[in-house]
Amino acid sequence: MKITGAAARVARRLLEGGPATASRIAEDLELTPAAVRRHLDALEAAGYLTVHEEAPFGPRTTQRRGRGRPAKVCALTASGRDAFDQSYDDVALDALRFMATHGDENLVAEFARSRSTAVASRYAAALDEAPLPERIRELASLLSQDGFAASVQDAPGGAVQLCEHRCPMAHVAEEFPEFCEAEQAAFSQLLGVHTVRISTIASGANICTTHVPGVAPTPTAPGGARS
Repeated sequence: MKITGAAARVARRLLEGGPATASRIAEDLELTPAAVRRHLDALEAAGYLTVHEEAPFGPRTTQRRGRGRPAKVCALTASGRDAFDQSYDDVALDALRFMATHGDENLVAEFARSRSTAVASRYAAALDEAPLPERIRELASLLSQDGFAASVQDAPGGAVQLCEHRCPMAHVAEEFPEFCEAEQAAFSQLLGVHTVRISTIASGANICTTHVPGVAPTPTAPGGARS
């Protein structure tokens, strides 16, 4: 099934905004709830969507429906994310496999660190000297510009979660987790605090989540805008 038309809008809302209820999607896209549910049913039947009792990340939903039951939360599957264009293809994977097989055993990890260092250097000027809450928001905005559909969510204990709703290199990271590790290390360097990676799309989660302790800035919507 190729995702087209309004169904593609619904799927992209889940891709860029993360898991959501049908009513929230309808509100965001200015569609009727009935229309959104039809598209969600079609996406689920195609294997592009899963339905949860609660959001698979972040705060628990408080939205309820019919006799006090919680509203269902919809999230894209790996197949649903793959229906959108990926930035990395088989050639990149073949090159990395060649490096892993014929090069030094640490060559792939060194390449991953080198790539993350280059990205961090590009981001650093925008984050330099800003207070931590602003650095986190700006980092989310920069990641979104690079295709990661990032947002910031409050977490318990005065911490926040930096959430990447899309991973353009998920296929690479599934086979070579060194890229996830290098990215998380770069986040710690850019933010000046020790961050902890909670989940990754590459390992089967619905979202890449990085825990940032010690500050709770205003949450941002995907694209880096403040909500």
